[in-house]
Amino acid sequence: MRAFIASAIGVTCASALLLPLAAPAGAAPDTPAHSTATGSVPAEASEPAALPGSTQSLPLSPLSTAAARATGESAAAAAGQGLSERDVHAFSLVGVVWDDVNAELHGTAQVRTRSAATGRWSGWQDLETHNAEHSADPGTPERESGAVRGSTAPLWVGASDGVEARVNPEVPGTRDASATPVPLPAGLHLELVDPGKDPRELPATGAAGADRAAPQGATALPALSRSATDAAAGYAPGAKPYIGPRPRIITRKGWGADEKIRERAFAYTKTVKAAFVHHSATGNNYSCSQSASVLRGIYRYHVKSNGWRDIGYNFAVDKCGNIYEGRAGGVTKAVMGAHTLGFNTNTMGVVVLGTYSSSNPPSAAVNAVAKLTAWKLGLFKANPKGKVTLVSGGSNKYKKGRKVTLNVISGHRDGFATECPGARLYKKLGTARTSSAELQGR
Repeated sequence: MRAFIASAIGVTCASALLLPLAAPAGAAPDTPAHSTATGSVPAEASEPAALPGSTQSLPLSPLSTAAARATGESAAAAAGQGLSERDVHAFSLVGVVWDDVNAELHGTAQVRTRSAATGRWSGWQDLETHNAEHSADPGTPERESGAVRGSTAPLWVGASDGVEARVNPEVPGTRDASATPVPLPAGLHLELVDPGKDPRELPATGAAGADRAAPQGATALPALSRSATDAAAGYAPGAKPYIGPRPRIITRKGWGADEKIRERAFAYTKTVKAAFVHHSATGNNYSCSQSASVLRGIYRYHVKSNGWRDIGYNFAVDKCGNIYEGRAGGVTKAVMGAHTLGFNTNTMGVVVLGTYSSSNPPSAAVNAVAKLTAWKLGLFKANPKGKVTLVSGGSNKYKKGRKVTLNVISGHRDGFATECPGARLYKKLGTARTSSAELQGR
């Protein structure tokens, strides 16, 4: 087990261990700074005051014999860990983390939550356990910082003030109730994230790290016409650079990103050759007016709970088709993300907020993916209907150094053995490619 308790995050968890009922852990301390990646440049010196939001990190304990019998899963339940039903500070997003980023959780993770509005408890809800494919690439400073942890996908549950959790391991290859379960990863903690208030309720101030294409403190980049987009990219009138018109993009300021919690430096790659499409697996129980809150929750989870330098995705799209700036560094630039393990170099990650394994993505979201990729890929002369050869940085599907030919617009599962971006969203990528190419004028 790594020296977790000695870390800044570990101090928070240790506090929760001492006072789990009366005083759950409050806001987690700032994540320790990672080494600056190759191609990084310093962020702006000015910073706004810290925005609201907090993370409670609560250690999981072995389930009691009674709890094991109640689940009816025998050996797996007896070897499980959990958190008894309890009152906690307000939160809206929940996930489970563990010490070793390279360890996978083979089993199930479930939570029950109590609505702060109604006082009613939900049924048991599943967390997506196979989340190792979302991270910085092996060997990069972000991955090797010592702060990065393994995790489930976070789940959006809305404003809640009570929680119960259970994590049960798999019992592989047999139905024998006495068989030995797969060990759970060490250092399991339940992370409860309060994303803070809507940014529209906060005072208007400039934001450090605001995109250079936007005026200081702008909450959105307006959509541009085709000719205005070409001019902004430096092309003369009459040129045909195959760049889609820039769509409206809500900036980090617009969705209320707290710039004080991320790493101050930006990391870049040389170009953007491809886009990987994801779903957030946070569930579909959010309204479009809550999208900014969901995004702030994911951001805080990625930084405070996972130990990443910033949110992993370069862009996000909600169910209403709104587009959001993700990882800081400039929406027109080749910012290195942490979205597709093994293929973060020279690519961009676009996440559609929601879970689309068995639910169809709204057409507005698919259209937004097409608009965004037509513009951003066009800036780097990439054809959305084309193919591209990428070199794997190492994943469970392709060994490090292997050259892989993929679609310029690919699903996460194309680079890593995963269900992401969900079967229903994956089926829509052909439509997105066609529409994106048409928007480029191809």
